Amino acid sequence: MNRFHKHKQYKRKKRWFWIPILLIAALIAGDCSPLGGHLLMQRASIIRASAGVEPVVLKQASSKSVKINASALNSPHAILVNVSNQTILMQKNSEDKIYPASMTKMMTAIVALENLPNLHEKVTLSPAIFSPLQKQDASMAGFSPNEQVRAVDLLYGALLPSGAECCLGLAQRVAGTESDFVKLMNRKATQLGMKHTHFANTTGLQNPNHYTTVKDLSILLCYALRNSTFRQIFTTAHYTSAATSEHPEGVSFSSTLFQSLPDATVPGGKILGGKTGFTDEAGLCLASLAEKDGKDYICVTAGAKGTHSTSPSHIKDACTVFKSF
Repeated sequence: MNRFHKHKQYKRKKRWFWIPILLIAALIAGDCSPLGGHLLMQRASIIRASAGVEPVVLKQASSKSVKINASALNSPHAILVNVSNQTILMQKNSEDKIYPASMTKMMTAIVALENLPNLHEKVTLSPAIFSPLQKQDASMAGFSPNEQVRAVDLLYGALLPSGAECCLGLAQRVAGTESDFVKLMNRKATQLGMKHTHFANTTGLQNPNHYTTVKDLSILLCYALRNSTFRQIFTTAHYTSAATSEHPEGVSFSSTLFQSLPDATVPGGKILGGKTGFTDEAGLCLASLAEKDGKDYICVTAGAKGTHSTSPSHIKDACTVFKSF
């Protein structure tokens, strides 16, 4: 091969060499635009949500150390788990399909926590959030359209008074849209081994494609409680948010569990916290945490009859379970 042909072949190789570099440069340039920057942030969120997550594997107790008459519970679906060794101590139709209602917000909170680098940054609540939620009679924490609220206050607002506007504000901050945030929720459910779960929204509002099991929810709660901030919020009874221009004294709210729980004490310990839920289709639901003799236990129930205005049969079930051992 003469010098001329060698030179032409080298030039062709050189041109091909630069193509991938130019493509990468173009992608980086795109990410410097406002839209590109959002897409870059969204990809980073997905990477963070995917990193280092191992499935939570629950084991059946070798012997019946907990004697509970499950048929006596108001809830048709229930499970009790020892958190320290992830052992199932009692279950009742625990792998049957249920609607989680506002227990969904546990997943919303943990995904938001894992994707927010600064919990004290202020999130502006878009006015577009509020009207659809009001039409669906969703529970609200009490924040206003265009209000700038710290992310940590939105987390408290989502888990304590079950504020739907807080969920959507967090979702938009993390992923841009609720639908993109829901993808992160479903990705997390898969990673944790929640095999019978699919989320369609961040709030738990009724949707036939939004379902789970009490066993899957106990897996979620076992995982989420490893996060110290989640645990602190989950076990708080009362909280007041930081002052904003709309609320100079902050917004005060209480845990929906503790509002209906007259006595948190149980033999050897107490009920520490929980997340309630209710829709007509889901019934009364509760994911709760108790400490007994220095160990943590989770009880998740769903499907109890009643409404917000009737006797809290789901909370009575949790008390029954935690007092039975």
